Parts: sequence; C-alpha cells; structure tokens
Amino acid sequence: MDLVLRGATVADGTGAPLFRADAGIAGGRIAVLHRPGDGPPRPGGRRVLDAAGLVLAPGFVDMHAHSDLALLSDPDHSAKAAQGVTLEVIGQDGLSYAPVDDRTLDQVRRTVTGWNGDGSDVEFTWRSVGEYLDRLDAGTAVNAAYLVPHGTVRAMAVGWEDRPATAGELRRMRRLVAEGLAQGAVGMSSGLTYSPGRYADDAELTGLCRTVAAYGGYHCPHHRSYGAGALEAYAQMVAVARASGCALHLAHATLNFPGNAGRAPELLALLDAALADGVDVTLDSYPYLAGCTTLAALLPGWACAGGPEAVLARLRDDGVCERVRYAMEVEGSDGCHGVPVDWDTVEVSGTADPALAGYTGRTVARSAAERGEEPFAVARRLLLADRLGTTVLQHVGHEENVRAIMRHRVHTGGSDGILVGDRPHPRAYGTFPHYLGRYVRELGVLSLQECVARLTGRPAARLRLPDRGLVREGYRADLVLFDPETVAAGATFAEPRRLPVGIPYVLVDGRFVIDGGRRTDALPGRSVRRAGWSGGGR
Repeated sequence: MDLVLRGATVADGTGAPLFRADAGIAGGRIAVLHRPGDGPPRPGGRRVLDAAGLVLAPGFVDMHAHSDLALLSDPDHSAKAAQGVTLEVIGQDGLSYAPVDDRTLDQVRRTVTGWNGDGSDVEFTWRSVGEYLDRLDAGTAVNAAYLVPHGTVRAMAVGWEDRPATAGELRRMRRLVAEGLAQGAVGMSSGLTYSPGRYADDAELTGLCRTVAAYGGYHCPHHRSYGAGALEAYAQMVAVARASGCALHLAHATLNFPGNAGRAPELLALLDAALADGVDVTLDSYPYLAGCTTLAALLPGWACAGGPEAVLARLRDDGVCERVRYAMEVEGSDGCHGVPVDWDTVEVSGTADPALAGYTGRTVARSAAERGEEPFAVARRLLLADRLGTTVLQHVGHEENVRAIMRHRVHTGGSDGILVGDRPHPRAYGTFPHYLGRYVRELGVLSLQECVARLTGRPAARLRLPDRGLVREGYRADLVLFDPETVAAGATFAEPRRLPVGIPYVLVDGRFVIDGGRRTDALPGRSVRRAGWSGGGR
C-alpha cells in the first residue's frame, strides 16, 4: 500500500453506523478496508498513519461553490482544502465563464466581479466548456464539477435584453447547453434573480431542461425569490422539473426575509409531495443565517437590462435613480426577492476598488448615518464608483428554518462561498466544520454519520459519480480525517478567513493536500466530468 490509515472510526458516507477499520490506499484508490473482525493480515504500507480517535470520511462535496477562478489563480486554496472539501460544483447561479465569446466574456467578468474578482490574474485562454475543464485538468487543489450557466448562454444567444427568446435563439441556447454537457458538464445552473437569466420564462427553462435531461444532468436554479413569494418560486421550479423530466437540485435552499420565519415545514411538504409523485429533487444549504450577494443584485430587473454599461448609465440619471430607489425601498424589487430593502441588514463585505474599503464591515445604513446621507445615496455611490463590484452580506435568515431544512432526507451541503472581498461571508472558510462542530456535536441536530452522508454520499449520488462519495474498496481515495471532539469552524463574521480546527488530514486522489494540519504543495485535483463522457478529466 502507498498509505495505511490505522484504526480509524469510519463514517462511510451512507449514513450507516460508525465502525472501526484500517484503510489501505494504493494507486489513488481505497484498495483495502480491514475491520477488526476480518482477521489477519492487516494491510501494511510505505506510510502508516495512526488514525485512532479520528473519523475517516469521504471527502466533502461542496454542492454550491464560487471557486471558478480561484481554482486557477490560487494553488493553495486552503479555504476549501482545509475544510475537508475534495470536490466543488462550480458554474453556479447561471453566470460563469464558459461557454463564451469575447463579448460575453467581458460582460460576464464585469457582472460577477463581486463573486469571483475581476480575473486580472487569470489568462482566459478558453471559450468552450471543454477547454475550461481542460484548464482545470492541469492540476488544482481539489476536484471540480461544472454546471453550464444558463445566464451566460442566454447572453451569448439573446443578449442582456428583457424579452423572451425567439424560437431560433432558444434552439441556439439548447445547442450550447448540449455542447457543454457533451464536453463533461454535470448539469445546468440558472440565476433567476440575476440578469440576464431573470428574463427567461418557464417555456425557455423547460426547453433547456429537456436538453439537460437527455444527457442525464440536473438543473440547479437560484430561483426567483427567497423572500416574498418564496414558496411560489420553489413550486415553479418543481413544475419545470415535472414538465421537462429533468432532475432538480435547489440551490442554497432557504426561506429568508421577514414573513418567512417558521415556514420551512411548508417548503418541505411541497418537496415531499413532489418526491411522492416521482420528481427527482434534492437541495443544498449552508449552516448560517446571513446571505451574501452583490450590491447590484438588489436592483430591480428592469434596471439591469442591457448589461453592465446600461446599468451604470441608469445609475447616473437622477430621474431613473428615483424610480430605482422607490422600487428598492418601497415596492420591494425582484432583486431583493420582493421585499423592501432594509439597509440596516445590508453589510458591505468587499469592494473591487481598494479606495472604497472604508465602507467594508459597515451596513449601508451605518455608513449613511456617519455621512449624514440617505442610505440609497450611499448605495448609489458605491455602485457607480465600484462599477457594480461591491459584495454585501444580508442578515435576514431564520435559525428554525435552517435547522428544519438540513434535517430533510434530500438535503446536501453547499457553502455558496464567495472568496473575494475584505470581509467575506465565513461560510466560504467554515461551512463543513461548522456543520460537524455546531450542528452535530453542540446542538445534535444531525447525527455524525447522517451529517457525513449529507456532505458526501448523497451529493455524489446526485452527481451520478460511480466511485466517489463513500469509504468503500475500489472507490477513489478522496478522504478526510477529522477529530469529532474538536472539529469546528475557525471563521467568524469578524475574522472570516480563519481556517478550521480539528481536520488534520485531507487526501485527494490518494495524495495529501492537508497533512498534519498544513497545506502541502500537491495539486491532484482535476475536472470531474459527467458520467458517460469520454475524454480527459476523470
């Protein structure tokens, strides 16, 4: 064996009871799993690691990640590797960097600067999904699977206009989605509160989802509301899944904003009814209350039509800006999920322009009070000066909803972690140890083995990965060893980039990326492509 992990307590990813075993690793796979009652011989290896007192689990799968550029620009990537994450699903919320043409790439880069940075430290040598995945295959800290981003596809075929797609444009979108799936993407994401994806109607989504279903992929929507009308928005996505026959995975599934406290049982009843009818539904969530997005995302949809330059032009017009303010503060814009913006809950977490860093860590309301201004004036100034690159936290969650949703039988874990900004959301660095430390050990919301299954085996099944997500002989050695008595998130809202504790070892493809609590220089991660795809990656 290349490596033997001796005397570990195994949480195998199925949710079954824990058991003691030695694990022998060879050629990047679990070659031997030897339980005490199996008799001699116990496996020996070139390195033998005493794992007594540690839990051996499959590597964690982050079902909602925003590491699209970080995987290329940050070889260390301890934000995820140190958490025990061995696979991230990127291309989320309908906006990412493939497939693109030159015009669309420029627009998308500017639109999602607040999510991923401006990309100035990345060479954008690709245009297709396959070429982007080939770049990942050069070596990354952890593995990555990709979703074809519907908004980016719509930008290529339709543009950023607020109108339905023509029949010809829909055919082109379906071709682009099919090409991305054929090149290895595992499904399609959509961002239905972000431009230009928000301008799609249900007929467009259903047509695209039929293409996704034909390739065995799944649809992962950021749906039209998590606030007012959230349950109707969830029901709409279930209806698209029924009509298209496409598997559905609900992104960062939660019920936020005033009026939704205690309503998780209604959402779960909706999902149970769909599951009983044979709809293939799963979801992911993060174990925190606050959300995170860009400041520009709070704008009404009509103000975002035409792309980034058109948005900035509207923000320079006083008359138009008064309409924008009224929509945001009085009516409740679709960008803020139909709820009037409460500037006391909107905290600036990062700016693209370092000169604006003084706003970071303060709510918009506080910055306005300090300057003797109205909150919208501060928000407008930030949007213009930062060219839409400002990232914000929204403190609008409900703990009872978070706990109820994570208990559901189709739940998986996703960080929705935005890695840029001076004060990013701590979920980027802390989601997975926070599940294990806070919600397993401290609160007992989930058992350890059940929580591990939600972070490993269940997401691997959604991704249809035949040899990942379980501690089982023959499976890939993407593994994590953690101490169940001490594992915890180090990251807090005050110090969001602190690394977790209690996770001393993480392996990707049988190679240590975290060894003794320290990041190695190994880059064993590759693209993980759709089952049935033939070519590079794995």
